[in-house]
Amino acid sequence: MTELAPYAAAPEHSRGRRVAEAPSRFRTEFQRDRDRIIHSAAFRRLEYKTQVFVNHEGDLYRTRLTHSLEVAQVGRAVARALRLNEDLTEAICLAHDLGHTPFGHAGQHALNDCMRDYGGFEHNLQSLRVVDQLERKYPDFDGLNLTFEAREGILKHCARKHARELGDVGARFLNGTAPGLEAQLANLADEIAYNNHDVDDGVRSGLIGVDALCKVALFGRHFSAARHDHPEANERIVVYETIRRMIGDLVHDLIEHSSQRLTELAPRNIDEVRAASERCIQMSPQMQEAHRELKRFLLHELYRHPKVSRMSDNADRTIRQLFATYMAEPERIGETFGPETTEQDTARRVADYIAGMTDRFALRECDRWS
Repeated sequence: MTELAPYAAAPEHSRGRRVAEAPSRFRTEFQRDRDRIIHSAAFRRLEYKTQVFVNHEGDLYRTRLTHSLEVAQVGRAVARALRLNEDLTEAICLAHDLGHTPFGHAGQHALNDCMRDYGGFEHNLQSLRVVDQLERKYPDFDGLNLTFEAREGILKHCARKHARELGDVGARFLNGTAPGLEAQLANLADEIAYNNHDVDDGVRSGLIGVDALCKVALFGRHFSAARHDHPEANERIVVYETIRRMIGDLVHDLIEHSSQRLTELAPRNIDEVRAASERCIQMSPQMQEAHRELKRFLLHELYRHPKVSRMSDNADRTIRQLFATYMAEPERIGETFGPETTEQDTARRVADYIAGMTDRFALRECDRWS
């Protein structure tokens, strides 16, 4: 196993868990985090949650589960190259979408709007809520009782009003410091995975064409090279090859530029990483711009495509109908609501219930109560 860099997160120096536990005989603390995430109900439910295309649109499109696995694959590769902690990186990557609603971003927007008078809804905060409270499998605590380092990575962004309520894990959003390198890496691994694999799903669906994609510098450059190297291959194979090359290009750039920054900044330990005013794990400015261009293309040509918009409209109606139904009759979610339960408490429990649904369960519940 590669020796960790001095600024990597070392499990023996973890800030620990909220509830103290005896150490494992054979696993590090970050391995235990990863295993608890994989065995959680919330992780299994990701199999039937939308990435871009609703699950019943086709069996080969990405889901939140396959996306999370792909993020973890990218994260581990970069972590190994930079001598960061692979187990912690993998745990963060696998858990980053545990709190996501059904129906992708459309579901989140709808639920956030429903919760506007009750504190709002944000899937990143919800992922932390899942691992801190909502998973109930252990006799001594609610949630998964993950290490501080894993929780720090799961909470990618947070408004100050929420950060004040989160104690140690929210402190960096108040004092302007950075998270550990593994958390920084997981965030970028997420971007690399979803942008490139949304290209794949978009082409597969027929909603975006290769000719249009070739006008995007990052795709066009690699598509031309792949076509030149494999003139006999059909277009679909060339697209696969292009996506592989794009991911490779982004990953290599991320490794090389981050390595250069770490050499320049020379943090001696993880505390100096957290105290830094800027993040160490970054792509080069040129690659950041190329990646942003790809993101802009996907926003306009895929995420706002009329077919995707129709799916989003259906998702919006489903979430709003479920929220209204459960707020009117909260006993339908199968929890006990005492006389001391406030409307705010009820709304948060309803949001927890809806956010935990798979796409197909949400649709079935909507039909059941309509």
